[in-house]
Amino acid sequence: MIMKKKFGTGILVFVLCFGYLFLQNKIPDEVSVRPGETLQLHTGIPLSMEQKEEEPVTLASMVFGRSGLGNSQKTGSYTLSCRLFGVIPIKDIYVQERGEKYLIPGGMPVGIYVKTKGILVIGTSPVNGMSGETVEPAKYLLKSGDYICSVNGEKVSTKEELLDRVHEYGDQPMAFGIERNGERIEVAMEAVMTQEKAYKIGVWVRDDLAGVGTLTYTDTAGNYGALGHGVSDADTSTLIDMEKGLLYQTDIIGIIKGKRGTPGELTGIINYSSRYCLGDVKKNTKAGVYGKLDVIPEELTSEQQIPVGFKQEVQLGKAEIICTLEGERKSYDIEITQTNFNARETNKGIRFVVKDQELCALTGGIVQGMSGSPIVQNGKIIGAVTHVFVQDASKGYGIFIEEMLEQG
Repeated sequence: MIMKKKFGTGILVFVLCFGYLFLQNKIPDEVSVRPGETLQLHTGIPLSMEQKEEEPVTLASMVFGRSGLGNSQKTGSYTLSCRLFGVIPIKDIYVQERGEKYLIPGGMPVGIYVKTKGILVIGTSPVNGMSGETVEPAKYLLKSGDYICSVNGEKVSTKEELLDRVHEYGDQPMAFGIERNGERIEVAMEAVMTQEKAYKIGVWVRDDLAGVGTLTYTDTAGNYGALGHGVSDADTSTLIDMEKGLLYQTDIIGIIKGKRGTPGELTGIINYSSRYCLGDVKKNTKAGVYGKLDVIPEELTSEQQIPVGFKQEVQLGKAEIICTLEGERKSYDIEITQTNFNARETNKGIRFVVKDQELCALTGGIVQGMSGSPIVQNGKIIGAVTHVFVQDASKGYGIFIEEMLEQG
């Protein structure tokens, strides 16, 4: 009997702890509201909220699944304390009041070219010396994800410059200036003369990347955001530390449909001619790439701005994504099935399933190259497509537009 009671108590404690963590995860850490607007949280939980301040507080109405704080004349920011049934403290929410913001939804394909800040190390490999011996000069000295920034104090920013410096110094000791995990270090290394009579250090490198994605939004001044996630190196799986970049007009020439276990993709041609350059790329972050358009693309010149929807305004149910597949910018139906305000990965806050039969017939669902496609619900831009489920192309993830704007 005692063992049963202990077991039952253990189960109860586990359920309570799990429930508490579940409630915390359902409530955002931070939210934005318009000045004087009532905060509504569609959590499905009987919460009350009160403003934490020395002066008399305004108590929220306790409505199951919809907690609200009365209109406040206070501007700026404040903190709300959330309680279950008005008694049990769950967590505090930081509230930032922001004015209404309007954006032009994108949905057009773009070519993204970025130049690395330094020379990215992909990996090291052995080389054969003059006598046929196998050596690996860079082993244990250079790591995948390092950036080579200088050789003997001389700045290098391209593969060609690195080759020139290695050839110039030959078998003399060289000091390589490296950036590793945001820190500058220096490593000493000597090149090896190979049987091809060339000096090598046995390292695979990259100094630029290019790819196809989708423009998410622009404002009337040309400030844009795209992709909804960062430009990362496929070999090192690291976010590219970029020096500069350019955005180009891109034409989609083919679609590879997604199928179970194999993501599909949009095949595009990037027009690198200066006449097709749309603007620059100034920032590469986990939430997307950002920059300034020289001109608003023709496809968007007749488009109207729409308001930005805050993450707590995103509802489960019908929404649309905008993308360009066969030369025409169109909206396609999706259904939002889940939102996660505190997702471990910033760009997986929205979960959805494609409901549009035309899109499913064309692509099988979400494919590579559609990252950045804006998500619109109730006349507001609320997010962007970021990932596809590998095992089910009809399902995908998105990022809240707020997260993109905070990084832009």
